[in-house]
Amino acid sequence: MRLSKPILPLALLAMAGPAFAKPVTYVCDPTHTHPSFSTDHFGGLSVWRGIFTKTSCTIVLDRQARTGTVQVTVDTASDDFGEAQLNKDARGPNLLDVAKYPTATYVGRLADFKHGSPTRVIGKFTLHGITRPLTLTIRHFECKEVVFFHQYRCGADAYAEFNRADYGISYGRAFGFQMWVRLHIQVEGVRQG
Repeated sequence: MRLSKPILPLALLAMAGPAFAKPVTYVCDPTHTHPSFSTDHFGGLSVWRGIFTKTSCTIVLDRQARTGTVQVTVDTASDDFGEAQLNKDARGPNLLDVAKYPTATYVGRLADFKHGSPTRVIGKFTLHGITRPLTLTIRHFECKEVVFFHQYRCGADAYAEFNRADYGISYGRAFGFQMWVRLHIQVEGVRQG
């Protein structure tokens, strides 16, 4: 069968459709995005847990190309352990030193897509003025229309573990504190445009 000249370009565009898919930008909803953390207290005596209440982030996702990027900024003074004195101590010069380092950042690329969704973020984490590689494992990733908000959103549950001494925060080691920190990140991004 011979295609007429007007139909041929349309047919070629239809076949090449996925190649023309564009990356989509999502801006994180600050009321539904909270990095939480847990860390040792006195060498296994107990585990401290808290969240950062002020976070901004942007995710760019191209599901057809199986690529994407993540940029996150955390206000380090927004830490909340649920106890006022502990919050104040954590913000001081021995730990987060928020006067000198008011933000922590993470920049990475989405990786290892399965069934159209990323399973890892490979990136660099900057904390306390030190930047090191850090890979996040994505436990769950979902994109869908959320009728309640009248928005299309992508959400994820991700986690990682790091050694805080690698970022120059070794206070407490002399008292037997272990240096591990576990991050658990809940995030929801709203599609832009």
